[in-house]
Amino acid sequence: MYYMGVDVGSVSTDIVIVDKNINILDSLYLRTKGRPINAIQEGFKLLRNKYKDKDIKAVGTTGSGRHIASSIIGADVIKNEITSHAIAALNLNNSVKTIIEIGGQDSKIIILENGIVSDFAMNTVCAAGTGSFLDRQAERLDIPIEEFGNYALKSSHPARIAGRCAVFAESDMIHKQQMGYSNPDIIKGLCNALVRNYLNNVAKGKDIKSQIFFQGGVAANVGMKASFEEILGKEIIIPKNFKVMGAVGAAILAKESLEKKKSPTNFMGFNLANVNFVSKSFECTGCSNRCEVVKILNKERTVGFFGGRCEKWNKIISA
Repeated sequence: MYYMGVDVGSVSTDIVIVDKNINILDSLYLRTKGRPINAIQEGFKLLRNKYKDKDIKAVGTTGSGRHIASSIIGADVIKNEITSHAIAALNLNNSVKTIIEIGGQDSKIIILENGIVSDFAMNTVCAAGTGSFLDRQAERLDIPIEEFGNYALKSSHPARIAGRCAVFAESDMIHKQQMGYSNPDIIKGLCNALVRNYLNNVAKGKDIKSQIFFQGGVAANVGMKASFEEILGKEIIIPKNFKVMGAVGAAILAKESLEKKKSPTNFMGFNLANVNFVSKSFECTGCSNRCEVVKILNKERTVGFFGGRCEKWNKIISA
């Protein structure tokens, strides 16, 4: 009996397959590239030769694209990222008190008390400290992102970087380069600045207690981990599957859903990989944001919508 979790975000789409004991059998980390359905189909192409449709007993979806993913996959449970990340962390360690989650374009903090989410906060306004921002800085410095954090560990005199927003941080880095600071000192200074920014904005007013889990793609950056530990004065734990914890949580929730309702799964099968979906975009005039919303169609049937900043369109799924 296998369970699937799918986490569709703006930067990555993660798919995991777990067994009844929540052992991860397959884990896919795919780039969304603004086309969530294409990313899911790519993942299904990789999985369909390993699993049969009947092997999947339940499916859960999470992330900003959870509703559109549910509509095309046939999910049994749809949950937000906060719940999914918390469930995945607690499955590994029920003593977790704080979850720091930094992904491609947003960051979160989740506070747990007695295994229950008691508080959380998200930052989706400024990209400073997120994966996309770090990727851009690594590219600008001509350093592979995989090595970015290691440079920070070599620093002896970290530069003081303004980290209150992405624009200021980038311009300050350029200024420090012109002043002759070494790459390790600039990168360490940047990590320190981004951690301060996170703690002063996302985590402002939160009581950060151990044990602390660091999840999301940015947890791969050892420089960020070191800066969090130095500034907080506490140990930071990076779980083995830190990149796909949202998907793992969705899979666990799918398993729990099946056990409660004891009815067949809604999973539509891996043949989704061969379906021809068409995407059309339009501008929403519901507020001043004027978001570009993507409408997904299967032939003439509207499957759903993706891309709005609020839930207005993301929750509208046609029968």
